[in-house]
Amino acid sequence: MAASRGALDGVFVLDLTRILAGPTCTQLLGDLGATVIKIENPGTGGDDTRGWGPHYATDRDGNPTDLSAYFMAANRNKRSVAVDIATPQGQALLGRLAARADVVVENFKPGGLKKYGLDHATLRARHPGLVYCSISGFGQDGPNSSQPGYDLMAQGYGGIMSITGAPDGPPMKVGVGIADVMCGMYATIGILAALRHRDATGEGQHIDLALVDSAMAWLVNEGTNFLTSGQLPERRGNAHPNIVPYDAFACADGHILLAVGNDAQFARFCDAVGIPQEPRFATNLKRIENRAALMAVIAPVLRRYAKADLLTQLQAVGVPCGPINTIAEALASDQAQARGAVVSLPREDLAEGLVRLLGNPLKMSATPVRYDRAPPRFGQDTDEILAQLGGDSLQK
Repeated sequence: MAASRGALDGVFVLDLTRILAGPTCTQLLGDLGATVIKIENPGTGGDDTRGWGPHYATDRDGNPTDLSAYFMAANRNKRSVAVDIATPQGQALLGRLAARADVVVENFKPGGLKKYGLDHATLRARHPGLVYCSISGFGQDGPNSSQPGYDLMAQGYGGIMSITGAPDGPPMKVGVGIADVMCGMYATIGILAALRHRDATGEGQHIDLALVDSAMAWLVNEGTNFLTSGQLPERRGNAHPNIVPYDAFACADGHILLAVGNDAQFARFCDAVGIPQEPRFATNLKRIENRAALMAVIAPVLRRYAKADLLTQLQAVGVPCGPINTIAEALASDQAQARGAVVSLPREDLAEGLVRLLGNPLKMSATPVRYDRAPPRFGQDTDEILAQLGGDSLQK
């Protein structure tokens, strides 16, 4: 059987992004089959994250390469082309690439590409069907639009840090760049919708996406809790504002997670661990009202159990619970292996001859995700793309 084509086969993406939000978006498009040309500045050695160690893939002599683990996390399925955007020659080359592009994604400061003739208004006038996505910290307008955008600042400005962390601790960011990653996902969704509109009407459009806007959007239930009640949510550690018990609990040899989502599950939980069922805990609303008292009842009971024994006992009666894995345990689990959580892509210039990356979670029956290209070395595809510009196609 012939290999299936990606869902975005034939879509050409000009990638003018760096760091994480933009590269997350363009990697997703590449995973779905698009041809992605990543433009990197030769004056800076390319994407900033190439130098964000400490961990790097090593070459066959054992020397670190420009493939940092951070860079590789968001840059597979791309070709790297070294172009100095500040030169007339570079601008002319990018103009020719933009003329062939279905999509341009950029994360320069608002207005930063206008002087190069690569802003949305200029390119849209030449190519009306172009889908142009701008990613920035605060958006293309508004009082803070000139401010730079970093994940930490977006998490702080957007409110998520105020509800993350222990109740008696400081505000805490999420352990990974979640504002960047979610912004990249929103960008991908917007681009796919804009491509469908373009295919139906021939009309391109400008997608204006901000880290801070997306960070506020995924406050989800806690944001809506505030809008409904006017009461500021509190930091609760691992606890849930609307469900009790939903938290991490200490056992004799570590911790487990317990996520009791309804009253029937709570009744089964009480029976399983020998806790009397009291009227003050009979409904979720009552459990929320009596949260502290319930925790005082549950905590000493669960400390008597070994983790594995408690998980087995609760899972047997359908009570939602689970382990708190390290990253090593998570990626080595039978579930991760069955679902392709880790993928290996060949790179003959590296010591191991391959790189190991986190897989794309999408499972598509007709157009599965593609892993065609390992993350590129800086500028490795420049000559190939320059040669193709004189030919008929820049597609795969």
